[in-house]
Amino acid sequence: MEIIPQVGELEIALWALDMGDNMESGTILQPLSGATESDLPMAKVKKRQKLENEILERQVTICKAFANSTRLRMLDLLGQRDWSSAELQDELGVSKANLSQHVLILKSAGVILRRRQGREVFFSLAMPEVKRACQLIQHVLRVQIRNGQKLGF
Repeated sequence: MEIIPQVGELEIALWALDMGDNMESGTILQPLSGATESDLPMAKVKKRQKLENEILERQVTICKAFANSTRLRMLDLLGQRDWSSAELQDELGVSKANLSQHVLILKSAGVILRRRQGREVFFSLAMPEVKRACQLIQHVLRVQIRNGQKLGF
C-alpha cells in the first residue's frame, strides 16, 4: 500500500490502494494525529463522498453483470485463458447472438476485453482481480452450504 501525504495542517494522508494486492480500488482519506473527517475542509469531504458514490455505482454495474449463470461460467473460463468467440459459444452452448449480448454486458462493466487476431475475435479478463472476486464469492457460498445456511428471500 502506498501512502501519499496531503499538504495541509491536519496531516491527512491519501491512501492509494494497490490493485495488485487488494480486492478494493480507489482512494480512502485516512485521518492521522487525532484529526477527524469533520476537521477536513468541506471540498475534500465532498470529493471523498463523490469518489465513494462512484465506486458504489460501479460496484452495482459489476454485480448486475455477474447476475447471470452463463456470464459467471464465461468469467470462469476466461480466468483460465483467452478464448475465441467460437470456442466460448461452443463451450457455453449459446448462439452467436446470445454470446454477443453477454459480451456486451461484461465489456460495458469493464470486466472483459475483446481483441481481434486475423479473422478471429478473442476475449480475456480485463484484470486478474475479476477472477479473484469470483473465487471469493464462490468460497463464501461453499462455506454457507457447508454450514447448512440457506439463502433467504
